[in-house]
Amino acid sequence: MSLCRVCPRRLLLPPSYRTFASAPSPIFASKSTSTRTKAKLVLAAVGCIGVGGLALYRTMSTDTPAPNPAKPTLVPRPIIICGPSGSGKSTLLTRLFKDYPTEFGFSISHTTRTPRAGETNGKEYHFTDRDTMLKSISRNEFLEHAEFASNLYGTSFRAVQSVLDANKHVILDIDVQGVQQLQQAIRNGKAFTTRPLFIFVAPPDVGVLERRLRGRGTESETSMRKRLEAATRELEWGLAQGNVDVVIVNEDVDRAYEELKRAIFGDRV
Repeated sequence: MSLCRVCPRRLLLPPSYRTFASAPSPIFASKSTSTRTKAKLVLAAVGCIGVGGLALYRTMSTDTPAPNPAKPTLVPRPIIICGPSGSGKSTLLTRLFKDYPTEFGFSISHTTRTPRAGETNGKEYHFTDRDTMLKSISRNEFLEHAEFASNLYGTSFRAVQSVLDANKHVILDIDVQGVQQLQQAIRNGKAFTTRPLFIFVAPPDVGVLERRLRGRGTESETSMRKRLEAATRELEWGLAQGNVDVVIVNEDVDRAYEELKRAIFGDRV
Protein backbone atom coordinates (compact mmCIF):
# COMPACT_ATOMS: atom_id res chain seq x y z
CA MET A 1 0.00 0.00 0.00
CA SER A 2 1.38 3.40 -0.91
CA LEU A 3 0.99 6.73 0.79
CA CYS A 4 -2.49 8.13 0.57
CA ARG A 5 -3.41 11.04 -1.65
CA VAL A 6 -4.59 14.01 0.38
CA CYS A 7 -7.72 16.02 -0.35
CA PRO A 8 -6.27 19.50 0.34
CA ARG A 9 -8.20 21.62 2.81
CA ARG A 10 -11.22 19.32 2.79
CA LEU A 11 -12.64 19.16 6.28
CA LEU A 12 -15.38 16.66 7.11
CA LEU A 13 -16.86 15.02 10.15
CA PRO A 14 -15.91 11.33 10.45
CA PRO A 15 -18.66 8.79 9.69
CA SER A 16 -17.37 6.50 12.42
CA TYR A 17 -14.52 6.10 14.85
CA ARG A 18 -13.19 3.55 17.25
CA THR A 19 -13.95 4.21 20.91
CA PHE A 20 -11.08 4.20 23.34
CA ALA A 21 -13.10 2.29 25.92
CA SER A 22 -12.55 -0.80 23.80
CA ALA A 23 -8.90 -0.10 23.06
CA PRO A 24 -6.59 -2.99 23.94
CA SER A 25 -3.87 -2.91 26.55
CA PRO A 26 -0.75 -1.09 25.38
CA ILE A 27 1.82 -3.33 23.74
CA PHE A 28 5.40 -3.08 24.96
CA ALA A 29 7.30 -2.84 21.69
CA SER A 30 10.24 -4.79 23.02
CA LYS A 31 9.44 -8.34 24.05
CA SER A 32 12.71 -8.29 25.95
CA THR A 33 11.41 -5.62 28.32
CA SER A 34 11.39 -7.44 31.62
CA THR A 35 8.52 -7.59 34.08
CA ARG A 36 10.87 -6.03 36.59
CA THR A 37 11.49 -3.06 34.30
CA LYS A 38 7.76 -2.61 33.70
CA ALA A 39 7.05 -2.79 37.41
CA LYS A 40 9.81 -0.28 38.10
CA LEU A 41 8.28 2.08 35.55
CA VAL A 42 4.84 1.77 37.11
CA LEU A 43 6.11 2.30 40.65
CA ALA A 44 8.59 5.04 39.77
CA ALA A 45 6.16 6.58 37.39
CA VAL A 46 7.48 9.22 34.88
CA GLY A 47 4.94 13.51 28.86
CA CYS A 48 1.98 14.05 25.50
CA ILE A 49 0.84 18.47 24.59
CA GLY A 50 -2.39 19.13 24.23
CA VAL A 51 -9.44 20.44 20.94
CA GLY A 52 -12.06 21.61 18.85
CA GLY A 53 -12.87 21.99 15.18
CA LEU A 54 -13.65 19.74 12.24
CA ALA A 55 -11.98 16.54 11.13
CA LEU A 56 -9.13 16.46 8.64
CA TYR A 57 -10.12 14.17 5.78
CA ARG A 58 -7.93 12.15 3.42
CA THR A 59 -8.62 9.42 0.85
CA MET A 60 -6.59 6.71 -0.84
CA SER A 61 -5.39 7.19 -4.39
CA THR A 62 -7.32 5.09 -6.92
CA ASP A 63 -4.14 4.40 -8.90
CA THR A 64 -2.08 2.94 -6.06
CA PRO A 65 1.16 1.46 -7.48
CA ALA A 66 2.65 -1.82 -6.33
CA PRO A 67 4.80 -1.39 -3.22
CA ASN A 68 8.57 -1.34 -3.51
CA PRO A 69 9.77 -4.42 -1.58
CA ALA A 70 12.95 -2.57 -0.61
CA LYS A 71 10.99 0.21 1.05
CA PRO A 72 8.46 -0.41 3.85
CA THR A 73 4.99 1.06 3.51
CA LEU A 74 2.36 1.77 6.12
CA VAL A 75 -1.35 2.22 6.55
CA PRO A 76 -2.11 5.96 6.30
CA ARG A 77 -3.08 7.16 9.76
CA PRO A 78 -1.96 10.03 11.99
CA ILE A 79 0.86 9.10 14.37
CA ILE A 80 0.82 10.60 17.86
CA ILE A 81 4.08 10.42 19.83
CA CYS A 82 3.96 11.22 23.52
CA GLY A 83 6.08 10.73 26.60
CA PRO A 84 7.83 12.70 29.35
CA SER A 85 10.21 15.49 28.45
CA GLY A 86 13.61 13.80 28.36
CA SER A 87 12.29 10.39 27.30
CA GLY A 88 14.01 10.73 23.90
CA LYS A 89 11.04 11.41 21.63
CA SER A 90 12.81 14.14 19.65
CA THR A 91 15.89 11.98 19.08
CA LEU A 92 13.79 9.13 17.70
CA LEU A 93 11.73 11.43 15.48
CA THR A 94 14.84 13.15 14.11
CA ARG A 95 16.14 9.77 12.93
CA LEU A 96 12.77 8.83 11.45
CA PHE A 97 12.54 12.07 9.43
CA LYS A 98 16.13 11.65 8.24
CA ASP A 99 15.53 8.08 7.05
CA TYR A 100 12.07 8.76 5.54
CA PRO A 101 12.09 12.42 4.43
CA THR A 102 9.30 12.05 1.87
CA GLU A 103 6.95 9.86 3.91
CA PHE A 104 6.51 11.81 7.13
CA GLY A 105 5.83 15.42 8.07
CA PHE A 106 6.03 16.95 11.53
CA SER A 107 3.16 19.08 12.77
CA ILE A 108 4.99 22.00 14.40
CA SER A 109 3.37 23.08 17.65
CA HIS A 110 2.81 26.64 18.86
CA THR A 111 4.12 27.83 22.21
CA THR A 112 4.33 31.01 24.24
CA ARG A 113 7.58 30.06 25.98
CA THR A 114 10.85 31.82 25.22
CA PRO A 115 13.00 30.11 22.55
CA ARG A 116 16.00 28.21 23.90
CA ALA A 117 19.49 28.61 22.52
CA GLY A 118 19.67 27.08 19.04
CA GLU A 119 15.91 26.97 18.49
CA THR A 120 14.47 28.54 15.34
CA ASN A 121 10.96 29.89 14.92
CA GLY A 122 9.02 27.60 12.60
CA LYS A 123 11.38 24.66 13.11
CA GLU A 124 11.15 23.39 16.68
CA TYR A 125 8.07 25.50 17.45
CA HIS A 126 5.99 28.39 16.19
CA PHE A 127 6.83 30.90 18.91
CA THR A 128 4.09 33.38 19.71
CA ASP A 129 2.75 35.53 22.56
CA ARG A 130 0.05 34.57 25.02
CA ASP A 131 -2.62 37.04 23.86
CA THR A 132 -2.29 35.98 20.22
CA MET A 133 -2.48 32.29 21.07
CA LEU A 134 -5.46 32.73 23.40
CA LYS A 135 -7.35 34.55 20.64
CA SER A 136 -6.58 31.72 18.22
CA ILE A 137 -7.78 29.16 20.76
CA SER A 138 -11.02 31.12 21.27
CA ARG A 139 -11.57 30.98 17.49
CA ASN A 140 -11.24 27.14 17.60
CA GLU A 141 -8.09 27.21 15.49
CA PHE A 142 -6.33 24.59 17.63
CA LEU A 143 -6.74 20.82 17.52
CA GLU A 144 -5.41 20.63 21.08
CA HIS A 145 -3.72 22.91 23.59
CA ALA A 146 -2.33 22.75 27.10
CA GLU A 147 -0.44 24.80 29.67
CA PHE A 148 2.76 23.86 31.48
CA ALA A 149 4.91 26.07 33.71
CA SER A 150 2.78 29.12 32.76
CA ASN A 151 3.45 28.56 29.04
CA LEU A 152 0.84 27.58 26.46
CA TYR A 153 1.48 24.80 23.93
CA GLY A 154 -0.79 23.57 21.17
CA THR A 155 -1.31 22.09 17.71
CA SER A 156 -3.15 24.23 15.18
CA PHE A 157 -5.39 22.80 12.47
CA ARG A 158 -3.34 24.79 9.97
CA ALA A 159 -0.10 23.08 11.06
CA VAL A 160 -1.64 19.63 10.57
CA GLN A 161 -3.23 20.57 7.26
CA SER A 162 0.10 21.86 5.89
CA VAL A 163 1.58 18.37 6.35
CA LEU A 164 -1.41 16.72 4.71
CA ASP A 165 -1.22 19.17 1.80
CA ALA A 166 2.35 17.96 1.24
CA ASN A 167 1.03 14.38 0.82
CA LYS A 168 2.84 13.16 3.94
CA HIS A 169 1.84 11.15 6.99
CA VAL A 170 1.39 13.61 9.83
CA ILE A 171 3.24 13.07 13.11
CA LEU A 172 2.32 14.97 16.28
CA ASP A 173 4.54 15.19 19.36
CA ILE A 174 2.22 16.31 22.15
CA ASP A 175 1.90 15.91 25.92
CA VAL A 176 -0.61 13.87 27.90
CA GLN A 177 -3.01 16.78 28.36
CA GLY A 178 -3.14 17.25 24.61
CA VAL A 179 -3.55 13.55 23.90
CA GLN A 180 -6.46 13.36 26.31
CA GLN A 181 -8.11 16.33 24.57
CA LEU A 182 -7.48 14.76 21.18
CA GLN A 183 -8.94 11.42 22.24
CA GLN A 184 -12.04 13.17 23.57
CA ALA A 185 -12.40 15.06 20.29
CA ILE A 186 -12.22 11.75 18.39
CA ARG A 187 -14.93 10.30 20.62
CA ASN A 188 -17.07 13.35 19.88
CA GLY A 189 -16.47 13.05 16.14
CA LYS A 190 -14.52 16.31 15.92
CA ALA A 191 -11.05 15.10 14.97
CA PHE A 192 -9.32 12.70 12.57
CA THR A 193 -11.48 10.42 10.44
CA THR A 194 -8.81 7.71 10.78
CA ARG A 195 -7.98 6.71 14.34
CA PRO A 196 -4.39 7.74 15.12
CA LEU A 197 -1.66 5.39 16.24
CA PHE A 198 -0.75 6.41 19.81
CA ILE A 199 2.85 5.64 20.84
CA PHE A 200 4.16 6.36 24.34
CA VAL A 201 7.94 6.72 24.80
CA ALA A 202 9.13 6.11 28.36
CA PRO A 203 12.56 6.27 30.03
CA PRO A 204 13.83 3.12 31.80
CA ASP A 205 13.30 4.87 35.16
CA VAL A 206 12.90 8.31 36.72
CA GLY A 207 16.58 8.55 37.63
CA VAL A 208 17.59 8.26 33.98
CA LEU A 209 15.00 10.89 33.08
CA GLU A 210 16.34 13.31 35.67
CA ARG A 211 19.93 12.84 34.46
CA ARG A 212 18.86 13.54 30.87
CA LEU A 213 17.02 16.71 31.87
CA ARG A 214 19.92 17.96 33.98
CA GLY A 215 22.27 17.22 31.11
CA ARG A 216 20.43 19.75 28.95
CA GLY A 217 21.35 22.55 31.34
CA THR A 218 18.07 24.35 30.57
CA GLU A 219 16.05 23.61 33.71
CA SER A 220 16.03 25.46 37.03
CA GLU A 221 15.49 23.43 40.20
CA THR A 222 11.90 24.65 40.34
CA SER A 223 11.30 23.69 36.72
CA MET A 224 13.03 20.35 37.26
CA ARG A 225 10.77 19.51 40.19
CA LYS A 226 7.65 20.39 38.17
CA ARG A 227 8.78 18.27 35.23
CA LEU A 228 9.50 15.24 37.40
CA GLU A 229 6.15 15.58 39.17
CA ALA A 230 4.38 15.83 35.80
CA ALA A 231 6.40 12.89 34.48
CA THR A 232 5.21 10.73 37.35
CA ARG A 233 1.57 11.35 36.44
CA GLU A 234 2.25 10.99 32.72
CA LEU A 235 3.99 7.64 33.01
CA GLU A 236 1.17 6.25 35.11
CA TRP A 237 -1.26 7.36 32.40
CA GLY A 238 0.89 6.09 29.54
CA LEU A 239 1.17 2.60 31.02
CA ALA A 240 -2.52 2.31 31.91
CA GLN A 241 -4.69 -0.06 29.89
CA GLY A 242 -6.38 1.43 26.83
CA ASN A 243 -4.68 4.83 26.78
CA VAL A 244 -2.07 4.14 24.08
CA ASP A 245 -1.37 1.46 21.49
CA VAL A 246 2.38 0.92 21.96
CA VAL A 247 4.85 1.63 24.76
CA ILE A 248 8.55 1.99 23.88
CA VAL A 249 10.99 1.93 26.80
CA ASN A 250 13.90 4.03 25.55
CA GLU A 251 16.88 2.52 27.33
CA ASP A 252 18.98 2.00 24.19
CA VAL A 253 18.28 4.53 21.42
CA ASP A 254 19.12 2.15 18.54
CA ARG A 255 16.80 -0.55 19.83
CA ALA A 256 14.10 2.02 20.63
CA TYR A 257 14.31 3.35 17.07
CA GLU A 258 13.85 -0.14 15.63
CA GLU A 259 10.83 -0.59 17.90
CA LEU A 260 9.41 2.74 16.68
CA LYS A 261 9.74 1.64 13.06
CA ARG A 262 8.07 -1.70 13.83
CA ALA A 263 5.22 0.11 15.56
CA ILE A 264 4.68 2.27 12.46
CA PHE A 265 5.48 -0.16 9.63
CA GLY A 266 4.65 -3.47 11.31
CA ASP A 267 6.48 -6.44 9.77
CA ARG A 268 7.38 -4.43 6.67
CA VAL A 269 10.69 -3.10 8.08
